[in-house]
Amino acid sequence: MKLLIHDYTPEEFAPLAAQYDGWDIVSDDGTIRPCIGCFGCWIKTPGQCVIPDAYQTMARRIHAAEEVVVCTKWTYGGFSPFVKNVFDRSIGVVLPFFEIVDGEMHHQKRYPEVKPITVHFRGSGLDSEKQALSRRYVDAVCLNLQGMVKGVTFEELPAPARKQADDRPVSGTVLLSGSLRGKAANSRALLERLNRRLGAEIVDLVSCHGDYAALAARLRAAETIVLATPLYVDGLPSAVLRLLSALEQDPGGKKRVYAIGNLGFYESRQIQNLLAFVRSWCEQCGYVYGGGLAVGAGAMNAQLLKLPGAKNAVAGLERFASAILDGRSVNDHYEDSFLFPRAAYVLAANHSWIPKGKKNGLTKEELRWG
Repeated sequence: MKLLIHDYTPEEFAPLAAQYDGWDIVSDDGTIRPCIGCFGCWIKTPGQCVIPDAYQTMARRIHAAEEVVVCTKWTYGGFSPFVKNVFDRSIGVVLPFFEIVDGEMHHQKRYPEVKPITVHFRGSGLDSEKQALSRRYVDAVCLNLQGMVKGVTFEELPAPARKQADDRPVSGTVLLSGSLRGKAANSRALLERLNRRLGAEIVDLVSCHGDYAALAARLRAAETIVLATPLYVDGLPSAVLRLLSALEQDPGGKKRVYAIGNLGFYESRQIQNLLAFVRSWCEQCGYVYGGGLAVGAGAMNAQLLKLPGAKNAVAGLERFASAILDGRSVNDHYEDSFLFPRAAYVLAANHSWIPKGKKNGLTKEELRWG
């Protein structure tokens, strides 16, 4: 059976339904909950999300499908918030263990197959540059989820009426942690280190309890936003996308936006798509993109921030703080781990999952196969 993941409204899908007769179909019923980065699909119920809703078996549905087709609104270069949410909740399709593929760190396979994936984007103004960004993103998603790109297509739609930032008064700097892990998040640790220089307000996305409109209203009044966020399935987490989409509906006053991305993989360069998505969002809203900082080996670097003499990420944050205080834009900057070789990082990370699973009564083999 083939699997369709789409974000059409019921009215939009009705004339298309016949061509997907007999397919397994995933659509938005309004109940999907965001991934919270708890790793439960790896160390508690391997291959299945621990969040109890209709989408908790997405990894198994992808595994069971002979082919996956995705139909999505083009959103800053990637998937729409709903479709991204589905993929965020599907990370159990791969293992927590790392391996090196073509010189980069990626997840090991849980299942033996290589899944064919086709993505149909629809949107307006999808020029060659935007299409190239989206193709690069789909390539990255398929590589990390052990899939194979069967095709990427683009449907041009009429341009909708859009608001852009206006002359409403703005003031102050808000540091926004885009992780739903709250104060335990690596994103929060990076912001706290940055804030030694800035002395600004730190806001956790999780604190809005899903009320993205209320948090968007808070951010509209800010002159500067610094977004720190983890990388989920090669892009922005779905909860962050929902917030950015809410802001896009009414951008408020003009502002400068900086982005800090972090990920569990060693190579910070794998964050390039996330930073490109923030830049694209700024263009849609009429904001100034102030630049991005990408931090590899996120969990380890978040701990190193506390140590005297740590470099790389700390130096990057210092440069970033100076740019923010001066109100100037900088080029995207990439920081990898300080004095810790990748081979040792892979070894330590892979070993760390075994005791975590053991605490939940799982053997190493059960972690692998569920």
